Amino acid sequence: MAKELVAMLLAGGQGSRLYALTQKLAKPAVPFGGKYRIIDFPLSNCVNSGIDTVGILTQYQPLVLNEYIGNGQPWDLDRLYGGVHVLPPYQKASGSDWYKGTANAIYQNIAFIERYDPQYVIILSGDQICKQDYSDFLEFHKSKGAEFSVAVMEVPWEEASRFGLMVADENDKITEFQEKPKEPKSNLASMGIYIFNWDILKKYLVEDEADPNSENDFGNNIIPNLLRDNRDMYAYHFNGYWKDVGTIPSLWEANMEVLDPEHSGINLFDENWKIYSRNSGMTGHRVAENAIVEDSMITDGCNIKGTVKHSILFAGVTVEEGAVVEDAVIMGHSTIKSGAVVTHCIVAEHAVIGEHAVVGAKPEGDGVGEVATIASNVTIGANAKIGPDAMVYEDVKEGGEQ
Repeated sequence: MAKELVAMLLAGGQGSRLYALTQKLAKPAVPFGGKYRIIDFPLSNCVNSGIDTVGILTQYQPLVLNEYIGNGQPWDLDRLYGGVHVLPPYQKASGSDWYKGTANAIYQNIAFIERYDPQYVIILSGDQICKQDYSDFLEFHKSKGAEFSVAVMEVPWEEASRFGLMVADENDKITEFQEKPKEPKSNLASMGIYIFNWDILKKYLVEDEADPNSENDFGNNIIPNLLRDNRDMYAYHFNGYWKDVGTIPSLWEANMEVLDPEHSGINLFDENWKIYSRNSGMTGHRVAENAIVEDSMITDGCNIKGTVKHSILFAGVTVEEGAVVEDAVIMGHSTIKSGAVVTHCIVAEHAVIGEHAVVGAKPEGDGVGEVATIASNVTIGANAKIGPDAMVYEDVKEGGEQ
């Protein structure tokens, strides 16, 4: 029984620009928004869009990600035929061959896709926060008689040169592709989400693999080759919430936007488009008598005796009496000791901020500015001072500075 559409989710990213947060973690496994990990978003989009066959291509630090996905049950993807499959680089007799680029990653898994004999394949990114109905995208692809379609978002012209851009005519047919150009001809940024007719994708993957000079990348190789051959290529306009959280400031910003669903467009409380996750199953959170909590998201198992303003606290965070947390993202099971002041920063899981320590500072002006970052399992000693641009990987002793 053939599947109409199979999803391939690229989740091998090292996330090097997330520094301390991805030292021991694949980028898609990074926690987000209190109860989620980044990969929950594309997986939930698949389920909500009626896609029941998903291959997840992992590579860098995959252990937490593999364990988290498990048999796919939280996303209703534990199927006998289809379901979710974690696909590490292929083991050959001569050993494992790492995925060389995005196209090579899909090429190595042609046999997986063939099992389902699909008409269409959708390629997704595992490191974006996005709520998108892929079934609308597929309808667009079919209605245009396209061989390849890419989801695009209009971005401000002054920012366009930061993106891969699709130049399209009045019928949305793609005429040109510009990769981060100095002089943009378009403000349609590629979201890195593609739908291919499977026969076309397979043909171009095989040709690309045979080219010794190729970087085996969709943006740099496959898309230019499709254009060269005048394939039917179309740009699908997406206008929902989408954010590439590949940097510390963008991850911080996206978490802050969770606190303002009316204006930001990301609503995690939407019953019609649920974001599923493998939740911790912890008790409810507790806010003590003298605690102050304003404009924040507090998740299961948190114990708050201090002050928390405009922040996101993941499951099991403790904020002791007299501690102040503001404009901060505090990941699971971290402890902010009494008298500590934690501002405009990201604190990873199982970290301890000691008594009267100071971490981060409000930036001057309106911008995001520097975001102090503390890696997981790090202890910041009592009375230590961590500056607003610090990236802390190891324990800081009492009274120390960074």
